[in-house]
Amino acid sequence: MDTHSGGGARPTRLIARDFRNHTELDLPIGSRFIALVGENGAGKTNLLEAISLFSPGRGLRRADLSGMARAGGPGGFAVSITLGGREDGHRLGTGYEPPSFDGRATRLCRIDGTGAASPVAFAEFLRIVWLTPDLDGLFRGAAGDRRRFLDRLVLAVDATHGGRVGAMERALRSRNRLLDERPDDGRWLDAVEREVAELGVAVALARRETVERLDRLIGETRDDAQPFPWASVRLAGDLDDLVAVWPALEAEDRFRSALRQGRHRDRAAGRTLFGAQTTDLVVRHGPKDVPAATASTGEQKALLIGLVLAHARLVQAMSGLAPLILLDEVAAHLDPRRRAGLFDALDALSGQVWMTGADPALFAELGERADIVKVADGRIVLPRSD
Repeated sequence: MDTHSGGGARPTRLIARDFRNHTELDLPIGSRFIALVGENGAGKTNLLEAISLFSPGRGLRRADLSGMARAGGPGGFAVSITLGGREDGHRLGTGYEPPSFDGRATRLCRIDGTGAASPVAFAEFLRIVWLTPDLDGLFRGAAGDRRRFLDRLVLAVDATHGGRVGAMERALRSRNRLLDERPDDGRWLDAVEREVAELGVAVALARRETVERLDRLIGETRDDAQPFPWASVRLAGDLDDLVAVWPALEAEDRFRSALRQGRHRDRAAGRTLFGAQTTDLVVRHGPKDVPAATASTGEQKALLIGLVLAHARLVQAMSGLAPLILLDEVAAHLDPRRRAGLFDALDALSGQVWMTGADPALFAELGERADIVKVADGRIVLPRSD
């Protein structure tokens, strides 16, 4: 069994305890492709979510950790992944302990039995990208949805990005509160605006680097004959325009000046109107050269799949680790030609792929390349294990 994947080791075992509807789960993994099949509500997506917790953030559902604990269970949960074989592998673990007598809940992270500060530490061993049904309306939805998608793209190549975004959002809340409660306190406003500017420029630069690299990779590898159209991507926003022209320190100075001049306007609006928190990800359907939002529903789904596949290639190129790819209910929405094209495109990548679907026939074309895992009522059945 090949447990390595073009840089990094593939998962060979998944264990979960009291996670969502799974009481005790121990899943050995022998293939690059794992297809989780079963009825709606069986717990297929829950397993993808468990794996997604080994990336920075709150997982593919963006849920509170307390909500992931099994109903009727002890209130906490634990998930672990074994990477590679017994001799050269690693074991990553994460979990949640409910509030104790001091009222504090705990997120646990471990690498080979040793505590880690946060899920950021897992990025040394594992990178993860995913596509879920709630992204289907991404191109026509709100800019905030595309911004969260953008930050996931960045997180997969720069695990520290989430910390910068979180710090920036806290600084913005502090500024908004000061403008509301103490608008004449220039000294404190100057201080918090300095922090907003430093963090905002850092966030904008990280986003810009990832998007420019992604757009360049797509341009170099695009193929109009492929079933998934190529996309062109860029950023739109006042701060994005600023960092595209000026060096970081000059951009910070100009950003601080804009914040100072905009205090009255921002106080009236109740929020900061200039900065990385207003960035939008602009996507165009490359072959047709039209905004993604104007493409048909089917074209948008195909475009999004092509974008995620390109991002997976970028993650491997930048990190040296072939990412795990999590695809929730993607194959069911594709016609046979595009489904075959998806499997071919995934086969060309070297990372492990986890997919979900109600019908095992969706994955028949994968043949012996895939482990077909039946999920029912929070339990798993391995049809080919006997």
